[in-house]
Amino acid sequence: MEPFDVVIVGAGLSGVAAACHLQKSCPGKSHVILEARGSIGGTWDLFRYPGVRSDSDMFTLGYSFRPWQGPKAIARGESIRDYIQETAREHGVDRRIRFGFRVRRASWSNRDAAWTVEAEQAGSGKPVTFACRFLFLCTGYYRYESGHAPAFPGAERFQGRIVHPQAWPGELDYTGGRVVVIGSGATAVTLVPAMAERAAHVTMLQRSPSYVLAVPDGDPIGNALRKVLPARWVLGPTRWGYILLALAIYQVSRRCPGRARKILRDQARDRLGPDYDIDTHFTPAYDPWDQRLCFAPDGDLFRVIREGRASVVTGHIDTFTEQGLRLRSGEELRADIIVTATGLDMLAFGGIEIRVDGEVRDPGEAMSYKGMMLCDVPNLAFAMGYINQSWTLKCELTCEHVCRLLRYMDRRGYRACMPRNDDPSQTRAPLFHLSSGYVTRRADRFPKQGSRVPWRAHQNYLLDIASQRWARVDHRVMTFSR
Repeated sequence: MEPFDVVIVGAGLSGVAAACHLQKSCPGKSHVILEARGSIGGTWDLFRYPGVRSDSDMFTLGYSFRPWQGPKAIARGESIRDYIQETAREHGVDRRIRFGFRVRRASWSNRDAAWTVEAEQAGSGKPVTFACRFLFLCTGYYRYESGHAPAFPGAERFQGRIVHPQAWPGELDYTGGRVVVIGSGATAVTLVPAMAERAAHVTMLQRSPSYVLAVPDGDPIGNALRKVLPARWVLGPTRWGYILLALAIYQVSRRCPGRARKILRDQARDRLGPDYDIDTHFTPAYDPWDQRLCFAPDGDLFRVIREGRASVVTGHIDTFTEQGLRLRSGEELRADIIVTATGLDMLAFGGIEIRVDGEVRDPGEAMSYKGMMLCDVPNLAFAMGYINQSWTLKCELTCEHVCRLLRYMDRRGYRACMPRNDDPSQTRAPLFHLSSGYVTRRADRFPKQGSRVPWRAHQNYLLDIASQRWARVDHRVMTFSR
């Protein structure tokens, strides 16, 4: 059993951030990263479908300690993967990663004040055990092995190819073909314009529409600041500009939903023309930010629809046929390739079984402390990003707080820390306030948030700066022991 001060699980955007912060703020702590796959990058190494890109700006999705300096705010997936891998190499994090180790179980012992982390080695299935004082889960929020794939009636009859974006085959050639993309979320909104560049025609088939916001493909905030500031001063203000812009869009959407609906509808109307059926295809029944907004850089989705290279059909599938799909309305869609952009299969903590003194702790039954620790589970933190801003903003605050917590425990001679709820009047709510299908399907398996701080998740970067960067780590609900 190999002993470490900290074991980090996952070598994606969050895991690399955690290791970099530990090296800087807790240089005396030994740590290792256990990664189930064979490369660095997490989501951005896994997803290889056409056009894959960030769904938030890179100036906030990038790390604060290594600012993004690319020309575009919305970056391609391969550029993000390269950025994460370069960061890991520059900070020596790549030398601390053990690839091919899938963590299956983590068991805490109060007697030893330590975690035993059990993993399987890829290929052989050989069990390998690690020990650590603190466990940091940077596993993301979905199942990497497979996406959500509903059983469509008649799918076995289809004579073409059915593909899920999460398992995109590298050899797939859709040049000159007819493509139907099932879905209306961020993945579908990305795929349609990308595939329309080579396919004969792409149809986006949706049960119900999503809000699509056209955003600049470049860096308008940075470009504006460069006109009045020296180049070396631009990165910080640019980052804060995008932080405040995202907060403003979210706050307007939640506080003035009618106004936000009109803005989004009018934008779609301006880009698609007065004769397009906006109400059917681009006006959801829900309010903006009940589900995530979909971004279209430079309005690329609207452009390919306007040019006739893509179209949107809103309806329900009756059955797959030999040549495509038949809808309940009777309309038939012919296709050579059908892409099922039907969403992720959310998974808490990579499916790792968590035990405390032999007792299994169900993450779905636990309350989350500041969106980063579990009630009544010692020496464990998890990285979970925002739903309304970039993932990395919240993850870096969590990394900072974990480092402060570890230093505090060292100074006081504590071996263990644990948040404990002593307020029976706290009510519980899902951790993510979204009505998206991929969220509601698995919300019961994720930790809950409480009705009041520190158990309530703000989804607000400014409030979390005060809560996680500046507030005392020895909050009254935190218990410490030697």
